[in-house]
Amino acid sequence: MPKKVDVVLVALTSPIKIGIYEENRLIESIESIEKSSDILPQLYKEILERYEIEKLFYANGPGSFMAIKVAYIFLKSLSVLKKIPLFATDAFYFNANVPIKAIGKLHFVKIASEIKTQKLEIAPDVTFSLPDVLDYNEFSTTSTPLYMISAVGQ
Repeated sequence: MPKKVDVVLVALTSPIKIGIYEENRLIESIESIEKSSDILPQLYKEILERYEIEKLFYANGPGSFMAIKVAYIFLKSLSVLKKIPLFATDAFYFNANVPIKAIGKLHFVKIASEIKTQKLEIAPDVTFSLPDVLDYNEFSTTSTPLYMISAVGQ
């Protein structure tokens, strides 16, 4: 009988990161520098062969518009087909609240619970990481992407 796990996807930048969590503790992590549209089906097929997925989680933005769209469509399809609930949180949960590049010198920042854009002269180095312990309270069943396009134009 396969282990029951939750799977977390952070596909905002390369490398893509996938965390396998058992009882909200990270038991395995997978990284790939392949395009998410090419590699996600293969990686999740392997995960589904080894585990029973109870919940799906992902970072729904802000970040690369295309990466967010691919991740959402893939996970939403998997969620519907396999009847696995899908949850999301913003990318700041996975990078210790470091500003995320938008366009030019504009960066997304999270102040309190609001995401805005700010002009930054020096771009911080953004690294996303999987937490050792997953905090379910940080995630929502509202899993639609945070495209944040209107914020970029401000």
